[in-house]
Amino acid sequence: MQITMDHIVLNVQDETSMLDFYTRVLEMEPDRLDEYRAGDVSFPSVRLNEGTIIDLFPPKMHKKDPASVPNLNHFCMVVDKADWEATRSRLEQEGIEIDGPRQVWGARGEGESISFADPDGNRLELKHYAG
Repeated sequence: MQITMDHIVLNVQDETSMLDFYTRVLEMEPDRLDEYRAGDVSFPSVRLNEGTIIDLFPPKMHKKDPASVPNLNHFCMVVDKADWEATRSRLEQEGIEIDGPRQVWGARGEGESISFADPDGNRLELKHYAG
């Protein structure tokens, strides 16, 4: 199975300072920044490379008290549709709780994804893109 990284989501306390760090200091390109500032999307991103982004979830996206929120929200991997379906089936056979499927935005646009936890409770997203 061929797996690539799609995106990593960081829970941030101050998206302005994080955007400054990633865009000015690390010289990454912002992604959907204008849409975020206009209120059209819930969070900004920065582009690590052509196929991978880092999403910056501001406090309004956190589901817990900010003091107890881990920095890493989740990470997303991409596979082709056949491997996505096979993995989903294996997760179900193993009795692993799956959220989704749902259509969500990622580094390459809209894709179909599921999310689940590994044995240590880390959240993972597995996605495939059409075509």
